[in-house]
Amino acid sequence: MNTAELADLLAPIHQFLHCRTPNAWLEQAALPDQLPALLIDHMHCELKAAQSAALLIRRYATDDESARALLSWLRPYEDFVYRKVGDGNFSQSKNTLIGQLTAKGTSPWQQQVLEKMVRLIKEELHHFEQVLAFIRQRGIEMQPLSAAGYASGLLRHVRSRDPGLLVDKLIIGALIEARSCERFAALAPLLDDDLQRFYISLLRSEARHYQDYLQLAADISPEPIAQRVQQLAAIEAELILQPAAEFRFHSGVPAAA
Repeated sequence: MNTAELADLLAPIHQFLHCRTPNAWLEQAALPDQLPALLIDHMHCELKAAQSAALLIRRYATDDESARALLSWLRPYEDFVYRKVGDGNFSQSKNTLIGQLTAKGTSPWQQQVLEKMVRLIKEELHHFEQVLAFIRQRGIEMQPLSAAGYASGLLRHVRSRDPGLLVDKLIIGALIEARSCERFAALAPLLDDDLQRFYISLLRSEARHYQDYLQLAADISPEPIAQRVQQLAAIEAELILQPAAEFRFHSGVPAAA
């Protein structure tokens, strides 16, 4: 991706988000001793992104049988991360799962949720495996990490009933994906060549994920979403700019700064 292509890809994301990643976070992320936490937390984030998309599908877009298929799809990854089960070599069966899922109901948006979120899950799990490969190549020991509180901080502000609840979750999904894209791009030049190429390679999919979430929110909402987007984006920026005691991929400004 050349400089002009990168600028074109990032321009709408920078407009969507209310702040850039602080330099203090980037300086911390570039420290060699932070690389294990950076990669391990990034791997966890990819799984969480897949889980969040699967939860939306299960709750709003599929029948019970398809919901069970989704749980089975994610289980080997969850077993590996949370229960230390398995060797981290995952089946490629995820690439054929979409033919086994059935949308429930007759609303067009349910099929859209199913198709867009299944594609997102496939890509997030692929990214998970790519990050795991870097972890192993560099001899990084797997270790448990506490969550940054970023996603939960956003989810505390969702409305309590649908369709507002679903619309808010979709907007939050867009914000998280947009932040990931913005942060990948800002971080890449500070890392070694292999990681730099890897993070640049993720930008197109992350940008599309944010657009998919935002379009779904607009399609499902019975009213324009612009005001709600601004409200949640302001909260997201507060989380990114507030002091953070622990360094994580989506954490705020390092407290020492």
